Amino acid sequence: MDLQLTDKVAVVTGASKGIGLAVVRELAGEGALVVAGARRTEPLDGLDRVDAYAVDLVDPDGPGRLVAHAIALHGRVDVLVNNVGGVHPRVEGFLNISDADFEASLQLNFFAALRATRAAVADMLERGDGTIVNVASVNAFFEPDGAVVDYGAAKAALLNVAKALSQELAPKGIRINSVSPGPVATDLWLGDDGVAARIGRATGAEPDAIRTQVIDQGIPTGRFSTPEEVATLVALLASPRTANVTGSDYVIDGGLVKTM
Repeated sequence: MDLQLTDKVAVVTGASKGIGLAVVRELAGEGALVVAGARRTEPLDGLDRVDAYAVDLVDPDGPGRLVAHAIALHGRVDVLVNNVGGVHPRVEGFLNISDADFEASLQLNFFAALRATRAAVADMLERGDGTIVNVASVNAFFEPDGAVVDYGAAKAALLNVAKALSQELAPKGIRINSVSPGPVATDLWLGDDGVAARIGRATGAEPDAIRTQVIDQGIPTGRFSTPEEVATLVALLASPRTANVTGSDYVIDGGLVKTM
């Protein structure tokens, strides 16, 4: 299927690893011109149709600079993928989570996307056309977990804002949707300092045992999703093929969520 993304200008945040890097490769493979923003750009070197831009997206000016760079380079932004994010398991309980912890999570997982969206929408409104895809999380709504309470709250805010903006922006030709992954086989979950490792250190369990426990507790497919599977869904939502889809959230979790 041709996703009709050839020469579309796509901005991707958090683009140097995991889901973000998979999204960059997927969009570029579909013919898009990708401007990829991340603090470290080395993993993006040499990718065809990809311009890497080094930026700290937590800096209040960072997302705007990234979008401005894309406009300066290509004249417009057609697609924005808000992917940047991160989670730090709070294994010592709620009373040990400070305001600063919540603020840091909101800055990374919510405000970076909000600021990038604001900058991209300002450009998209001039043409009456554009697409935004947020990478959220099942932690925003499914069995909220006290160990990631700040992360879940930030992702819930992202989903809420996307739904609200879809109502305002749809009549102006701009779509906004979200993808909510369950556990994904990336460094965020499986790296040396990922969720499994952090929980393992706190509980005395091996990281592989934590991963197996998560799967056994409710993923019917028996595995984590891959970054490429998430990226495929992002690309489909970015495509004109889904031009009448907006305000929606698509879950990819191996069957973890059992409710409708």
